[in-house]
Parts: sequence; structure tokens; C-alpha cells
Amino acid sequence: MRRWIYLGAAALAVIAIVVVVVVRADDATDFSGRKAMAHARQLMRLGPRVPGSEASAEAREYIAAQLESEGWQVETQRFAYGGVPLANVIAKRGEGPIVILGTHYDTRPISDRDPEDRTAPVPGANDGTSGTAVLLELARALDPEATKGMQIWLAFFDAEDSGEVANWDWAVGSRDLAERLVNQPSNRPEYVIIIDMIGAPRQEIHYEWSSSLWLQEKLWALADELGYGDTFVPTYKYNVVADHTPFLDTGLEAALLINLDDPYWHTQRDTLDKLSSASLQRVGRLLQVWLEEEPLATRAVSH
Repeated sequence: MRRWIYLGAAALAVIAIVVVVVVRADDATDFSGRKAMAHARQLMRLGPRVPGSEASAEAREYIAAQLESEGWQVETQRFAYGGVPLANVIAKRGEGPIVILGTHYDTRPISDRDPEDRTAPVPGANDGTSGTAVLLELARALDPEATKGMQIWLAFFDAEDSGEVANWDWAVGSRDLAERLVNQPSNRPEYVIIIDMIGAPRQEIHYEWSSSLWLQEKLWALADELGYGDTFVPTYKYNVVADHTPFLDTGLEAALLINLDDPYWHTQRDTLDKLSSASLQRVGRLLQVWLEEEPLATRAVSH
């Protein structure tokens, strides 16, 4: 009897091991907020990524290396603004109609909303790191089947957040790409989705007034299906100039996902401890499912 009990226990242990292996294999294909947070941690160790700084260059190297390790074709698009050398990092995979997902990796050179010292640069955990971390993890998690019959670009923009500092404009890096696309009709994307400031623990993402409504409706409907209805609220709250703006200005469809109600925005307290892996998880999983299920969604929305 003891022998059979022992064999039964051994058999159960084998079954348990198999179950664990299967679960872990499934998890490996899903977006991981924990892994996104690991990217955020590495980027934050570089210090503020002010355009033209050494930390900015190191961030580009890190971003490109991570993307290449996941099998993406990576391009560094260099340009200059106000005499400062800048660069966007663009990762591409697949062939066919183009869809662009973008974010900015730079951080603001001054903490102009800080209650104590407005002269120091913003650390940029939420504003500059959260979106970058999500797209880097998405590059790993995205099913390669999603790029059969279409081309996905993951765009990491420089110099988004120096607006109104030393006469700089907002969204400099994304404007450079948008203007390039105007002159390259064959690279005209179906639409552009921008994510920014999406890592705060208290996450509430509303419609943005200037964004393409049809695209917002579809994204928010999918978020509701995924159980994120309390986070993605389908009502208008913001009108923001950000990295989606240059694409809209050139006649492209674009939408911005942003949680602007962050008390640490543009302050020195925008630090890593203010990020939530659960918030990164929700946005990343939404984008993963979107790209894997309906990346070429049209304007038509069922009501």
C-alpha cells in the first residue's frame, strides 16, 4: 500500500511539473508588467535623458540592443534641432500595410512644476520611461504571426518633452518622422498609436480631444473586453500636444493614450517608486492583443 501511495505521489509530482511547464510556456508569450518594470529600472539607472546628453545616447544604445535581441530590424534616424544632435530609434518587423506604435524616451530638462527646485532635470520614470518600457517588453511578447501581412513599427522618439524650454517646440522627434513620411508615400501608416505617462499606480486613461475618435473607440472597447473598463474611461478629459500631434498635422490617423493626472508630472519626484507594474501590464497587454487580433481595424465602429 505504501508503495502505491509513493508511486501515486510521484505520478502527481510529474503531472504538477508538466502543468507548471505548460503554464510557464503560456506566460512566456504574454506581456509581462514585471519584465517591463525591469526595463524601466535599467533606463532609470542612466539618469535624466535630456536631449543631447550622454544618458540619452546610452538609452538609445540600450533600446536598440534590446530590440535587436528580439529579432527586430532597427534603424537610428539622426537629425538635429537647435544645434543639438538627436535621434529616433525605429524597430520594424513584417511586410505590408504599416502600423506605428510610439513613445518618447527623453526626459524634460527642467522640473518646472516642482514645488522646491525647478532647475534640475526631471528623472522621468513615468514621463519618458513608462512608455519606453512597455514598447520594449511588447517587442519580446508580440507573436511574430502578428506581422504576417502587415508591418509594425515601434518608434522611440527623442526630444518630445523640451517644449517651451529655450524656445524649443514640443514633440520634435515625432515631427521629424512625420515629415519624413510625408515625403515617402510608400511608408504612409494606416494609423499611429502613442503611449505616454501610463505607469502611475492610479491609472485612469480618458479620450484625448485631438485624437482620431474611431481609433479611440476601438481601443477602449477592447480594453473593456479585457476587463480594463475602470481604467480606460471612454469620456473626454484632455487636449494634449504630444507625439501624436505631428502625425495628425500631416493628415494621418493617430491616437494618444495618456494618464495626465499624475501629481509628480514635471517634478523631481517622478521616480521609479512611482511606477506600477500592474499599470504597465494593462497598457502592454491591450496593445499586444490589439496587434495580434485586429491591427488593421478600419474606422467603422459597431454600436
